[in-house]
Amino acid sequence: MRGSIRIGSVRGVTVRAHWSVPLIMLLFAYGLADRTLPAYAPGLAPVAYAVAGVGGTLLLLVSLVVHEAAHALMARRAGVRVRDVTLWALGGITRMERPATAPTAFAVAVSGPLASLLLGGAVIGGALGVHATLGWRLPVAVLGWLGGVNVLLGVFNLLPAAPLDGGRVLQAALWWRTGDQERAQRAAARGGQIIGMALALVGWLAFVRGTPSGLWLMVVALFLAGAAAAERRWAQLALTLRGVPVAEAMSSPVATGPDWLTVDRFLSDVAARTRHSVLPLLDFEGRPSGVVRLRRLTSVPSGRQQALPVRDLATPVSQCTLAAPDEPLTTVLARLGAGGGLPILVMEGGHLDGIVTAHDIQRLYQRNAAGKNHGTTAPGGDAGRQGIAT
Repeated sequence: MRGSIRIGSVRGVTVRAHWSVPLIMLLFAYGLADRTLPAYAPGLAPVAYAVAGVGGTLLLLVSLVVHEAAHALMARRAGVRVRDVTLWALGGITRMERPATAPTAFAVAVSGPLASLLLGGAVIGGALGVHATLGWRLPVAVLGWLGGVNVLLGVFNLLPAAPLDGGRVLQAALWWRTGDQERAQRAAARGGQIIGMALALVGWLAFVRGTPSGLWLMVVALFLAGAAAAERRWAQLALTLRGVPVAEAMSSPVATGPDWLTVDRFLSDVAARTRHSVLPLLDFEGRPSGVVRLRRLTSVPSGRQQALPVRDLATPVSQCTLAAPDEPLTTVLARLGAGGGLPILVMEGGHLDGIVTAHDIQRLYQRNAAGKNHGTTAPGGDAGRQGIAT
């Protein structure tokens, strides 16, 4: 996720924090110190509430890491490649490859909510123990709040609505039952849209009736509905492009440019002769070294263009999405979330054979969708799946 920085790692899995994390943590700390803690443990100094509020929010941050780490470690144990974990204002995201089987997908999805529920129960038990033995009201309030939030987090994530973990659990169950991953994903995404809009309505009604937290619920619900709609579009794309090889989508031959040219030379000698906005770069031996976007080159001040090599502004090939011509296109697209992004560089024998851009995918999708709507299957399609509805 853009705007995030590395804050550590858990058993080799990189953990990042989005810029929105400090903001939401500050809001939580203020709410704890100003309202929640004084209501349960009145009569203490403001600095005590402030310190306890900051401590509680830091523990909440650790709880979010535990939730996402459970996903990541379960996925690695099942052989699924995990890229990193990113915390942000609405929770966390674990970027990984798509599980290959329904049981694996189920185990990975359910591990996060179970971790939150177990952690929440343990923390609430600790709060009861502190209350019974020591009677310290402020620590009991912090632990009780933290345990309650973790239980709420676990329960909320088990709602059968993608992209929540409960939606992933539902998707895995439907995938196991029907044998059709895309159909299962569409059903879970539709559930996400319905539940998201329903929660948004509940949040709005709560807000207009004087409950400020209703506004937060509405924001989360609208994000959920939007993410579910995006997942549903992806499932439809995967269904339409099922069985299509990368070679059928790629553009070839590919317009390229030398990576040793300076920015001004590249713009005048290479970019001026092509209509493309993204160009692969080749090194002295003719091998791909990266991909450069022309808008990034044109943003360089004219005084620096004569001395700056274009390769210094390129995305290196190690961070690009690579594919073989005979690889299924949907398999490569599924890797975009765990590796680089578009465009896809199509490699054969160590040399650049073609390129797949967003325009290429859209063109192929429209062609195949039109063929299926007319009762025919485009080359590389799957006629046995065109009648599926969810």
